[in-house]
Amino acid sequence: MEFLNALVTLSNFMLVPALAYGSQLALGALGITLIYSILRFAHFAHGDTMALGTAAVIGGTFFLQGQGIGIAPLPTALLAVPFGVLVMVGYLLAADRLVYRYYRRVRAKPMIFVMASLGVMFVTNGITRLFMGVGETRFEDGERFVFSVREFRAFTGLAEGLALRNAQAITIVTALIVMIVLFWFLTRTRAGKSMRAYSDNEDLALLSGINPERVVTITWVITAILLVLAGTLYGLDKGFRAFNYFQLLLPMFAAAILGGLGSPIGAIVGAYVVAFAEMGVTFAWRRVAGYLLPEGFEPSGMVQLLPVDYKFAVTFMILVIVLLFRPTGIFKGRVL
Repeated sequence: MEFLNALVTLSNFMLVPALAYGSQLALGALGITLIYSILRFAHFAHGDTMALGTAAVIGGTFFLQGQGIGIAPLPTALLAVPFGVLVMVGYLLAADRLVYRYYRRVRAKPMIFVMASLGVMFVTNGITRLFMGVGETRFEDGERFVFSVREFRAFTGLAEGLALRNAQAITIVTALIVMIVLFWFLTRTRAGKSMRAYSDNEDLALLSGINPERVVTITWVITAILLVLAGTLYGLDKGFRAFNYFQLLLPMFAAAILGGLGSPIGAIVGAYVVAFAEMGVTFAWRRVAGYLLPEGFEPSGMVQLLPVDYKFAVTFMILVIVLLFRPTGIFKGRVL
């Protein structure tokens, strides 16, 4: 019984939140690795474009709520996701036409692309803050819990309770579906195979009759979908604040690099490793240890390796270690 209480406590405060957070990072990291493997540059505007796409979803959500339209018990934001995707597709394609296309034509060095993406990042950040401000915006509605702590305790009879929030369940299920569909698209469809061929050898792909601009367009469209879904799910789970999405850039890049840039599977694995590392190092283990240790040996402190405010330091340490000792990542992707 003590072990079960420890497991429930760990699941409620660490495992389930880490699984949801890792799913959100995985969707964002997939976009990063697609852009790097196909367009061959590090997209530093990724976090801020995610924020802009989420802002569009929030705007659509508020409009639908004003019209009395909803899908209770699910969040209304799910109905506004297609609108956010349309806005994001238009924005990314416009950024590509106005900025990135020129540098592709002149075959600019990757560092030039990085600097260009930094410019896009600052512009995007300004647009998002202009419409959304700098404060926090909550847009979650519908039922809050799939099941609550009280319901779990009543059902199991355990002293500890486990709550599964609607946003967490939707995040995990949506991420799983998106990953399956994306892998099916990349491996089974003609467009997906063209993208993989273009990624492996650009010159040979051109000789084979593959249209590079079509590949680029498809890449941005897929990235837009991933960005809007990741941003919306993160916002439903933790609330929307533009600066928080900028901060997500580090863990998303760390996930992509840890897994291996250019490897979609690596991006997913890396995302969950980063999420569980962040949550595990900053988690207060006192309550769990109290159940597992013999009576009289319970810790008096929080048994927390680092405060929650330092969770990004964990990600930074992972990134530095990977770049120093295994720059190709777990699945041997490209070197950044």
